[in-house]
Amino acid sequence: MSKPIPEQLRDLFDKPALAHLATLMPDGRPQVTPVWCDYDGRSVRINTSAGRQKDKNLMRDGRVALSICDPDNPDRYLEVRGRVIERTLEGAEAHLDSLSRKYMGTDYPYRRPGDQAITYCIEPEHFTFMD
Repeated sequence: MSKPIPEQLRDLFDKPALAHLATLMPDGRPQVTPVWCDYDGRSVRINTSAGRQKDKNLMRDGRVALSICDPDNPDRYLEVRGRVIERTLEGAEAHLDSLSRKYMGTDYPYRRPGDQAITYCIEPEHFTFMD
């Protein structure tokens, strides 16, 4: 069951605050990756390239957790537990550029030949936070 991000914490998604995304490896061990993210009012969205470990993990098992700390106050944070509800190539390059502008101030400069951007939409199901 989807739950909206608490209003008082939505500003975290407007700041260039890295999130740490936990996915599950094939043997059940957690794998954590720092990621750029945003929130579209329904889903937390991340972007990755096809074939990366988090892409493989998310295709196999869509259960995730991510945490994001306020860069202006590290004691203020949000943890989201949820599941992937969409994996899409459509608009993924534009989404990557949007995230890059938020975090780096420019379109994504590190594209490599053959890379395929993918946007994952994560449906929030549970929150833990300190505000």
